[in-house]
Amino acid sequence: MDKLYIVIPAYNEQDNIEDVVKDWYPVVEKTGEESRLVIIDDGSKDATYAKLQELAKDRPQLEPIHKENGGHGATILYGYRYAIDKGANYIFQTDSDGQTLPSEFDEFWNMREEYDMVIGHRKGRQDGFSRVVVTKVLKAVCLLCFHVNVQDANTPFRLMKAESLNKEIGLIPQDYNLSNVVVSVLFIKKGYKVKYLPITFRPRQGGVNSINLKKIAKIGQKAVKDFIQINKIIKASK
Repeated sequence: MDKLYIVIPAYNEQDNIEDVVKDWYPVVEKTGEESRLVIIDDGSKDATYAKLQELAKDRPQLEPIHKENGGHGATILYGYRYAIDKGANYIFQTDSDGQTLPSEFDEFWNMREEYDMVIGHRKGRQDGFSRVVVTKVLKAVCLLCFHVNVQDANTPFRLMKAESLNKEIGLIPQDYNLSNVVVSVLFIKKGYKVKYLPITFRPRQGGVNSINLKKIAKIGQKAVKDFIQINKIIKASK
């Protein structure tokens, strides 16, 4: 039976985390006893991890993990490596802010054998203009630096074959912040079979959106520098 690991990074999500667990735990239950919901607390300063520990008491397929704060991208990579080490066949990643819908997972799961990655394309987004700008900036930077057209590079709704991800994850710097963007680029650039499906993307269900135009500019500038360096690594790996 297929072994699915759902990887969710969490930072200061005490207001959302119980609903996120209740939303996504049934998904791992129905995909098999060996599937796991792995939620990684990235050094939260609130009660996120304590709530996860309490929720895990009657949910044997929930695995709360606590680590020192390293940022969103580094936490995702930590989760991917953890899932690979545990023998996952498939890895699904989403975020802990309640913006994605587990009801849309089945369509992705049904395509798992046909594609190396099935990734969500956020249509009719409800998470604010600044977040849309970030996605458009990253798309432009990917085209400039990697010469690939990535429809929605950093979507937090992606199902991947663990075997395929394992072949490429070593090319991504360990603590890299835009790790999912590079994963998307690698899968396209190296000829893996990738499928985009439209997904719903709701407003953040709690907490505060920390992105502003000043941060967007910094993200774009840093992304150009980092992507140029990573592109050299990708070329050297061929």
